[in-house]
Amino acid sequence: MSERQIGAHNPDAFCGHIQAASSRREFLARTGMGIGAIALEALMQEMLPASARAGGNPLAAHPAPLPCKAKAVIHIFAGGAPSHVDTFDPKPALQKYRDQSLPGSSGVAFPSPFKFLPQGKSGLELSELFPKLGGVADDLCVIRSMFTDVPAHGPASKMMNTGSLVLSKPSLGSWVLYGLGTENLNLPGFVALGGAADYRQAAFLPSLFQGSRADFARGKPVNKVLLNLSNDFKNTTDQQQLQLSLLHKMDEQHMQSVQKDEQLEARIQSFELAFHMQAAATDAFDISKEPPAIRDRYGKTELAAKLLCARRLVERGVRFVQVDAGGWDHHTNLAQAISRTSDAIDTPAGALIADLKERGLLESTLVIWGGEFGRTPTTQGRVDDNSGRDHHANCFSIWMAGGGAKGGLAYGATDELGMAVAENGVHVHDLHATILRLLGFDHTKLTYRYNGRDFRLTDNYGKIVEGVIA
Repeated sequence: MSERQIGAHNPDAFCGHIQAASSRREFLARTGMGIGAIALEALMQEMLPASARAGGNPLAAHPAPLPCKAKAVIHIFAGGAPSHVDTFDPKPALQKYRDQSLPGSSGVAFPSPFKFLPQGKSGLELSELFPKLGGVADDLCVIRSMFTDVPAHGPASKMMNTGSLVLSKPSLGSWVLYGLGTENLNLPGFVALGGAADYRQAAFLPSLFQGSRADFARGKPVNKVLLNLSNDFKNTTDQQQLQLSLLHKMDEQHMQSVQKDEQLEARIQSFELAFHMQAAATDAFDISKEPPAIRDRYGKTELAAKLLCARRLVERGVRFVQVDAGGWDHHTNLAQAISRTSDAIDTPAGALIADLKERGLLESTLVIWGGEFGRTPTTQGRVDDNSGRDHHANCFSIWMAGGGAKGGLAYGATDELGMAVAENGVHVHDLHATILRLLGFDHTKLTYRYNGRDFRLTDNYGKIVEGVIA
């Protein structure tokens, strides 16, 4: 098939090793045990060629159907809705309307307390809140004309991460993993470093494509970051061999009577993945293995550790890493609050882009930063030290870097006050269509049949934003 497209989903195509897995499934269904033997069977498969081991595995890597540069994604979700007029969309005209009512809005004009400066050879204007990102401005593709459907955190966040306001739909990361598989079968293909469960859900896609939540924190023992990474039973090799022998006998007894069960098959493959991760994941999440100079470059914060970990994951073949970087809900005291939040992301994000570039990974890694909507260019009452901004769905900004996105670019525009899109509007569906194109997919063809219809990330909408593709 030229695209990862399933019209009438065939459960057999989802099974990994049909004979062995079917008997293992029966074994687990009747006894609820045997995980140790399954892990040993996975160990035995390490001796097989990679092509034989991955044969039929739905997580195995698939070539992108269209020419592209991006092979992995790091999505930094800035939950809370960053103010575009204080970060990536300069609006000097607000100054002349300071403390005045603006047509069609409540409150009074609130000019940004921060200066915007041209950065890099491109002269891309960024807020002074982001000096480190200014150092990689020529790699940034800023979209200033984003818009979404509702200015409510829950639905808008769900829309940004799944393409749906209300319905339970697969997340962006799950679609990417479904379409491309993973380059490393010893690690989850989709890792979430924090964030809500909705943002990593597989919904009606097979559960193997759901994001694996990593309870990652600086200094936390790496074998506690993901579940099932320890050999708690500490079985000897002889004991494992006895378990395997018993498993094979039960396989033979029940091979003919097994009824296929897709969900149980997915659970079995999850256990096998957990076994492989015992060695691979503990290495990937151990940022103490990085040279001190690299750790210092990213910074000493939790967010810095997460972005450094994200780089280590994509470096090892993980397809999609989502990083929770919220804290942007600034209804009051914006000047101080946004300074703290932007400072937390500026150094590690700048370091991430520079680090990926130096390692030759930026071209193949699409880095995305942004929230669920924007904020008003007005404040309630009058402008003072306590001023903040309200929710605003009509326009906001996000940025991308690498992965075939055009660097040093400000795409689209809002009006002179930052109230509405004035040029080249980009809906969330359009953003998703563009991300999938950067990964080598026509978003209208990456589908999955569920309840009698073909579903896709962009629903029945979305157009590719050609102007941001290099």
